[in-house]
Amino acid sequence: MKPVISLLKRVARTLLIVFLVVLGTTLLIRFAPGYLSDAREMDARYGDAARVELSTEAARSSSMRKMLSTELSAWTNGSLGLSRQYDVPVLELVLPRLAVTGGLMLRAIVFAWSLAVCASLLSSAGRNPSLVWQVPGTLLLAVPTAAMATVCLLAGSGGPVLVMTLLLAARDFKFLDRLLRKAWLDPHLLQARAQGLTTPRLVRAHILPSIKPQLLALATLSIVTALGALVPVEVIFSVPGLGQLAWNAAMNRDLPVLLAVTMIMAIAVTFAGVASDGTGEWQGA
Repeated sequence: MKPVISLLKRVARTLLIVFLVVLGTTLLIRFAPGYLSDAREMDARYGDAARVELSTEAARSSSMRKMLSTELSAWTNGSLGLSRQYDVPVLELVLPRLAVTGGLMLRAIVFAWSLAVCASLLSSAGRNPSLVWQVPGTLLLAVPTAAMATVCLLAGSGGPVLVMTLLLAARDFKFLDRLLRKAWLDPHLLQARAQGLTTPRLVRAHILPSIKPQLLALATLSIVTALGALVPVEVIFSVPGLGQLAWNAAMNRDLPVLLAVTMIMAIAVTFAGVASDGTGEWQGA
């Protein structure tokens, strides 16, 4: 009975987060400066009938209740509404871009974790922190994602996977380095090293099991960080993913698309956290 109650609580929390995301996104868009104006109304290419239609559309958007009810009712037919910019169902826009973004994030996270784990193992093996390992990570953290992507683009070297890998690896390395340095000083590890156990065996049999909960939390943080870097990376490198779609939707006040993208990101972060908590509880049991 207890696992069922825990599962229901997690589902309820996920639904609540999704609802708050939808409400917050709608509020931000509705009260953004110039939301009820449309530049096309001043375009001479549009006739009087088109201007009247645009004015009517703006009038319908003046009520938060109408905006929410319109978008929620559009979700019931399974298409997630109609894109204002492209005039096609939102689901047709999201699905192909979801695969592109998922592949980009997966490759970046795998490469970043591989780089961060190797670097932190080498760095934490010494007695004192070395600037050789600390300075590169600090410099990468100080450089904005958009600036890093712009430099790679202008230099003609690297791409979106490299930028996101360096960003994630720098953040993960800081966490892993501190974690491993503390783990190496545990009394049982000091005794095991004195008895001559090899480093690979110590890492596999002692260190990884002891820091598994922290690694699961770091995995969730990596997903959140990758999602935060999607928009500048995909826009600068012209990657046809969810980040670029969200940027175009924000520039064109395309509320259905923005709601769909933010909902997907909220669900991804929530499920990552739920999976991390669930795995930790299962391991603890």
